[in-house]
Amino acid sequence: MQSKYKKALVLLNMGGPRNKEELELFLRNMFNDKNILTMKSDLLRSMIASLIVYSRKNSAWENYEAIGGESPINGLTQQLIDKLQSQLPETYVTQAMRYTPPFAAKCVEQIKQQGIEEVTLLPLYPQYSTTTTKSSVEDFVERANNQFKLKVIEPFYENQTYNQAIIESIKKQINSSNDYNLIFSAHGLPQKIVDKGDPYEKEVKAHVALLSQLLQQEGYSFESINLAYQSKVGPLKWLEPSLESMLEKFKDKKVLIYPIAFIIDNSETDFELAIEYKEVAEDLGIKEYKVCPCVNDSDLFIEAIKELI
Repeated sequence: MQSKYKKALVLLNMGGPRNKEELELFLRNMFNDKNILTMKSDLLRSMIASLIVYSRKNSAWENYEAIGGESPINGLTQQLIDKLQSQLPETYVTQAMRYTPPFAAKCVEQIKQQGIEEVTLLPLYPQYSTTTTKSSVEDFVERANNQFKLKVIEPFYENQTYNQAIIESIKKQINSSNDYNLIFSAHGLPQKIVDKGDPYEKEVKAHVALLSQLLQQEGYSFESINLAYQSKVGPLKWLEPSLESMLEKFKDKKVLIYPIAFIIDNSETDFELAIEYKEVAEDLGIKEYKVCPCVNDSDLFIEAIKELI
């Protein structure tokens, strides 16, 4: 079959639930991922996953109800795909989510039906982690089973156009930077995963340093620029400082949050940062608390993707 497309571009992401049933699927798939729960025994991992799902699904669903009953990641990713498709007419643009539909297996079948042989994978994680990039890429590669010529885009936190998209998101939230404390909030990670060689912490810190330099070059002089980690679960030691402990430093101050580990807004940005941590900030006496949106489907991020592929 002769395809009208020369190649495919597949956006890889974690996914997010559209309803309560998908939330259970999301949690079950995530905690059965050997890159998330790293014990060697599949049976033990499955048992722990079942316990986590049972204990967390109802409280987690309340969080999704607070943001409209579904993750915003689905609609926003589709908007990104639609914009890319309109600007890349010779490329079949699609997605494969890790924990909720559309899964990699369906994506592979769709690409085969198009008669496409060359596939570019773009993990929508700016910094590399075994828990995100590796997990998503491995899943697709396994499902593809050597049927395509694959190219994987490397972590792109150094891409100038992508970073300009971040800076534009930050600039839109404030008139002046002088009296704000900027916190780059990254999704947390258990310390033991970093200790095993995961480069995530190193790359996040490098990204913060790069963005700080770019902001300074544009004349944005924040009262302080900081890095903190959100989303800790369980008793293990996670990367520090936590976002909550960082917020404790800014009583009577203004705080601006940018979710540096995310490309597309999701429950961690729209609920955890924008609602849950806002309540923490108010309780701590923080004068003003704002959260920047992710780059999502912004024109600059579209340009960045076109450069990357």
